[in-house]
Amino acid sequence: MSKTVQEALAAFVAERDWAQFHTPENLAKSVSIEAAELLECFQWNAEADQSRVRDELADVLTYCLHLANSIGADPDQIVLDKLETTRKKYPVDKAKGSTAVTSWDLHDKKHRNWPVVYILDDRRDGTQNVSNKLSDIYVGESLNAVGRMRQHLETPEKQHLKSVRVIIDERFNKSVCLDLESYLIRLLAGDGAYRVLNRNSGITESNYYQRDFYFQSFRSIFDQLASDGVFTRSVYEIENSDLFKLSPFKALTEDQANSVESIVRGFLIDLTKGAKSSIVIQGDPGTGKTVVAIYIVKLLIDIKTYSSLEDLSSDSRFSEFFTKDNRKLLRDLRIGLVIPQQSLRDTIKKVFRKTPGLKESMVMTPFDVGQATEQFNLLLVDETHRLNQRANQPSGVLNAKFAAITRDIFGDDDTSKTQLDWIRAKSRHQIFLLDVEQAVRPADLPKELLSALVTETRASKRFFQLWTQMRVQAGSDFVSYVRGILDPRPASTPQIRQTFGEYDFRAFHSVAEMRDEIFRRDAEVGLSRLVAGYAWEWKTKKDKTAFDIEIGQTRLRWNSTPTDWIASSNSLEEVGSIHTVQGYDLNYVGVIIGPDLGYSRERRRFIVNRKSYFDKKGKENNPVLGIKYSDEDLLRFVTQIYAVLMTRGIRGTYVYACDAGLRDYLSGFIPSST
Repeated sequence: MSKTVQEALAAFVAERDWAQFHTPENLAKSVSIEAAELLECFQWNAEADQSRVRDELADVLTYCLHLANSIGADPDQIVLDKLETTRKKYPVDKAKGSTAVTSWDLHDKKHRNWPVVYILDDRRDGTQNVSNKLSDIYVGESLNAVGRMRQHLETPEKQHLKSVRVIIDERFNKSVCLDLESYLIRLLAGDGAYRVLNRNSGITESNYYQRDFYFQSFRSIFDQLASDGVFTRSVYEIENSDLFKLSPFKALTEDQANSVESIVRGFLIDLTKGAKSSIVIQGDPGTGKTVVAIYIVKLLIDIKTYSSLEDLSSDSRFSEFFTKDNRKLLRDLRIGLVIPQQSLRDTIKKVFRKTPGLKESMVMTPFDVGQATEQFNLLLVDETHRLNQRANQPSGVLNAKFAAITRDIFGDDDTSKTQLDWIRAKSRHQIFLLDVEQAVRPADLPKELLSALVTETRASKRFFQLWTQMRVQAGSDFVSYVRGILDPRPASTPQIRQTFGEYDFRAFHSVAEMRDEIFRRDAEVGLSRLVAGYAWEWKTKKDKTAFDIEIGQTRLRWNSTPTDWIASSNSLEEVGSIHTVQGYDLNYVGVIIGPDLGYSRERRRFIVNRKSYFDKKGKENNPVLGIKYSDEDLLRFVTQIYAVLMTRGIRGTYVYACDAGLRDYLSGFIPSST
C-alpha cells in the first residue's frame, strides 16, 4: 500500500478524532458490514453498478487498512507472508489438480452422488513411464468421487498421485463397488509392480444379491485397465503368483475375520493392562494360517502408522481399531513374523518388501529371535510345528548357536529348552499358528508339547480354529480323508471311500503318464508340479548331469533350488521335496510315493523302508535328549509327509505309488486314472 494513501487515511481520522473508536473489534465488525454492502451490489444482478461497486470496495479496503494500523501490522508484509503460506499449502501442481477436479465435477452429477471405484497412481500428466510400472498406487470407493478427490489432494501421503481413473457403472451399487475395490487391490498387490498404499482395514469375502452376475463384469474392467497399462501381468499370472496368494490384502473368510477381530481386540486390551498372552490358531492345510499371520502384522502396522481417517470407511471390518488411543498404544510396537522353513520365509520376505509399512527384517528365523538384543512386543510364529527341539542341526554352526542362545536366555545350556521356549522368553505376546499333524522331522517340536500348548490356550480362551478350506476345492473333508487313508494306526472302523465331485483326484499306474498329465495341466492353468517323498538319493547336489529319481524308463531330478522353487524356471521339469512345497499352493499336484512307504496286504498295515528314506535329519536319533526313533516313529513322519504333499492341490491331486501293495491299497480309496 502506498505511503500517500496511508498518510491521507491517518490525517482524515485525526482531523475528526475518530481514533478513539478504532478498536480492533469495531474495525473488524466494520470490515464485515462493508463487505456485506459490497455483496449487496450483486444481490439481484450479476452486472452490478460499477461505480457503486468501487465505492463499497473502497470502504472495505479502508477499514482493512485501519485494522492493520490498529494492530501494528504492515499491510504489504502480512499479504506477502500469507501468500508464502498459501504457496506451500497449494503448490502449482496441486492447484491444477484441484482445478481438474472442479472441471470434472461439472460434467456429470454422478461424479458427486453415485457409487464409484477409483484408482490413483503416480503418472505425470497421464503419460506412462518406460516400463509401464507405477511405483505407488491406491484404490478407493466412494459415493462422492469429487469430495474424495479433494480429500486426497489435501493428504500428504497421496499428493504425488496425479493420475485418476474412475470406474462408473449405472448398475453398480455400494456393495458391488466395495467388492470391486477389494478385487482390484488384491490383483494390484499380486501384480508385483506396485506399492499398494491402501490400509488393511478389513477386506473380507462379502456376499450380496446377484454377486455372480456383477462379478462377470469385473474381468472386462481388468482388461480395460490392463490395456491402459495399469496391470503388467494377466489375471492368470497374478492369481498363480505367491505375491497374490500371500498378499496382506487377501480377502478373509468369515472364520478368519472373526479370529483376527478377536485376536487384535484382545491384544490391544492386554497392552492396555500390561498383561502377557499366548494365542494358538490351529487349522488344517489350506485354511489360510499364513494369510492370517501376514494380515495381522499389516493390520497392526496400519493402526500404528495411520495419519488420516479420510479414506477409512465405516463399512471396513476393522475400522473400529483405527483410533488415536490405539495408535498411541502401538507407537513403540516391536513385531516379528517367525518362519522356520527357508523357502517359505524367503517368499514372505518378498511380500513384505513390496508392502508399505512392512519391512523384510520383520520376517525372521527362530535363531534371529534367539539372538535379538531387545524384547519383542509380539511374535507371530507360522508353522509352529516346524520349530525345533534340541537336536542335531543342519550345521555345526547352528548346533553351537542353539546352545549359546539357550545359555544366554536361561543362564545355562538346558537341553530341554526348545525354540518355542526362546520365543516365549523373548516376547510378551505370542501368536502360534500350527497343525500338529504337519511335523515331518524328529527335530520338530514333539506332538506332546504342541498338544500341551493347545490345551493351555484353550483353558485361557485364547485358542482359535480355522475351518474354511481356502486351497483344496474338494472342501475340508478332503484333508481328513487323505489323513485317514494314510493313518498308520489300525483303524477301529474301516475307511469308507468318498468322492469329491469335480475335484480331480486320481491314482496312476504309471509315473510317466502322471508326469504327462501334469504337463498338460500346467499348459492349461499353470502352477502344476511333481513332488515326492525323500525316497531317492540327491545325486544332483554333486553331479548336475545325473538323475536322482529313476522309476522304470522315467528319470527325474530333484528341485535345483531350495527357495522359491515352485516359481523357478526349471520347476516343471523337476520334482519338489517336502521342504520346498510345505506352506505353498499348487493348481495340480502329482505326488510320487517312493519305496520308503509300502503296504502289506497280509498284515493290512503300512510298512516303512528305512533304507529307502534318504533324509538323514529325518531319521537320525537324538543323543542329546537320549531319544531313539523306531520304525514306528519313522512311519508316522513319512505318512505325515505324504499327507502334506497330497493336500497341496487346489484343482486336483494325482498319486503314483512305487510299491505294488500300496498301489493296490490306494485303489480302494482313489479313482484310477484309467
